[in-house]
Amino acid sequence: MLDKLAGFVYEMGGRPSSHELIRTSEEGSGTGGARATGARCGATRFMELEREVEQEYRPQMRVALQQKVEAVAESLRSQTPQCARCGRAMRYHDTRPVSWWARCGKLLALVARYRCSGCGSECRPLLEELGVEPGRISGSLARLLALLAVVAPYPLAARLAWLLLGVPVSAMGVWRVVQRLGEAAARYQEDLSQYHNDTCSQEPRATQAPAVVVLGVDGCNLGMQVRKQRRRRPAEGSPLPPLPPVEDGQFREVKTGVLLRPEERVETSPGRRSLVRRFLVTCLGDADAIFAHLWAQLQELGWLGVQTMVVVIGDGAEWIWNRTWMFPRHCEILDFWHALEHAWEFARLRYGEGSQRAERWIHQIAEDLRAGKVQAIIRRLERLHPTNPETQKGLKKLIGYYLENASRMQYDEYLRLGYGIGSGAVESAHKQVVHARMRQAGMRWSEPGARRLLALRLLLLNERWAMLDQLRMVSLAA
Repeated sequence: MLDKLAGFVYEMGGRPSSHELIRTSEEGSGTGGARATGARCGATRFMELEREVEQEYRPQMRVALQQKVEAVAESLRSQTPQCARCGRAMRYHDTRPVSWWARCGKLLALVARYRCSGCGSECRPLLEELGVEPGRISGSLARLLALLAVVAPYPLAARLAWLLLGVPVSAMGVWRVVQRLGEAAARYQEDLSQYHNDTCSQEPRATQAPAVVVLGVDGCNLGMQVRKQRRRRPAEGSPLPPLPPVEDGQFREVKTGVLLRPEERVETSPGRRSLVRRFLVTCLGDADAIFAHLWAQLQELGWLGVQTMVVVIGDGAEWIWNRTWMFPRHCEILDFWHALEHAWEFARLRYGEGSQRAERWIHQIAEDLRAGKVQAIIRRLERLHPTNPETQKGLKKLIGYYLENASRMQYDEYLRLGYGIGSGAVESAHKQVVHARMRQAGMRWSEPGARRLLALRLLLLNERWAMLDQLRMVSLAA
């Protein structure tokens, strides 16, 4: 009953009032609903006034928008379009009624169609001018639905669309909007990366590039779908084929990078610093792809000058250090907490799990690392001679790790220069970009779906959501 009422009111251009919703709830729930309603005092007078004004003016908004669409159609009637393929003048073919959905309701227009006699291509100038498609969700409504889906799963986003916007839309309708806008955003980011990484492109001159830019990069796993396409029934009435078994390793790595300027850290409380701004970059690709995106973002921001020192903070993965050469001046820093994590592995082997001696030993290691005494730590480790074979193997691994990364562990110098020594910014970015939306219980993603949603989340978290106003929705068939 509630769904029927909501659909009826939306067709009329309004939303149900609080009294109508309560009355409908009472009819559907019987005495239990009446008892629950009797315990409430009802909506305030101001809330009732707000909803009355919305119901009164929403139909008028739809009528005003319809008039503006008709004015645009009238201005195009006297123009003869040219064929985009062969350049010939196109001939009028027919006129058909076309409808689409906007924020204030359903719009209808008589759309003229033209056809080229030479190559047979067709066009509808009114739809191209407005940037809408027949029967689809368009305009600001599509952007708002995508915004809801960026922060909430598709079924929940559909419910929020009704509660917040008064728009009855299915979860599949929200999904389609996200796929089309997400594809447009993903293509824009890929084109931007390709432009800045092309040696023939003219790079912008960074006249006010900062002296130091900190770059943190890391990867996290995302569960992917096992089936690449939906199951199809082989014949009428036949059961669906069984699902394929879920194998281990059905994951893809999402690589995320964070760009920030050290001078934009502010002390919000004693001993605690926060960033004024940061820029996130992510991709569902390999190491070359994420560094290409990072390079393009630095160029776009104007943060990469001739004298700019790019400080790369990583967890020790080889794919990170192997690509820092692309920055003319760079400094590699091993994340401090990852360095301690390797020491903890050896301490547990030597002193046992939960040992206080292990905690004291790690505390001393941390103090020495902060003081830049990595070579002294290595010499102390080399003087140890554990008898347990497993402990000997752990000690050898720790010494090798510290020897390999000793040049990246001058933490006293990094702290003095204000570079920072931790990768907390990129770890936090993983949680905000990927975990908060895309790693909820039971979620599995197709590669195009994950790529499109990641592109939209970047626009939101980088405070560039208005960029969607400049992008046209991409057809799913494209």
